[in-house]
Amino acid sequence: MEPPAGLWAKIEKELDAKKEQEAKNKKKPIKLYLWISAAATIVIVFGLTWLYAGKLQNSDLEIADVNAAYAKKEVHFAGLITEKRDSLAIFASANPELYKKFTADLAKLDEEYERLKSELPKSPNQTFVVKAMVKNREIQLQLLRQQLLIINQVDDYKKVNQI
Repeated sequence: MEPPAGLWAKIEKELDAKKEQEAKNKKKPIKLYLWISAAATIVIVFGLTWLYAGKLQNSDLEIADVNAAYAKKEVHFAGLITEKRDSLAIFASANPELYKKFTADLAKLDEEYERLKSELPKSPNQTFVVKAMVKNREIQLQLLRQQLLIINQVDDYKKVNQI
């Protein structure tokens, strides 16, 4: 028994027809990577927006937002510091070298204060940073008082030696 001669040709024809029928019925595959990419992009955009909004909100943080009592002290010290700096500036013409040294010391303390102020919104222990800021202002005030005392002593010494 031998198979008929056209059997293989008939089988090939049916297989080809079946493949064509499957190709017509086959739906286009959903491109999953496109959906995942779109979802990831949306998540990233929302995440960056949330971080940016949070940073803007924290950048306006003031001492009073952390501790009202320390804020009052800081304002009091800041007012006295301004007053003492004005007094120190009056004596600048009489002792320019001494004034230059004094202002250099104050500039270092001011830089430290500004560093603390910029660190405040990011700090996990904001009360500690606020205390350091107030302490800085207190040290500035003490330094100015000592500087004014020194200038007064120098002026008194010059007056005594002129006589």
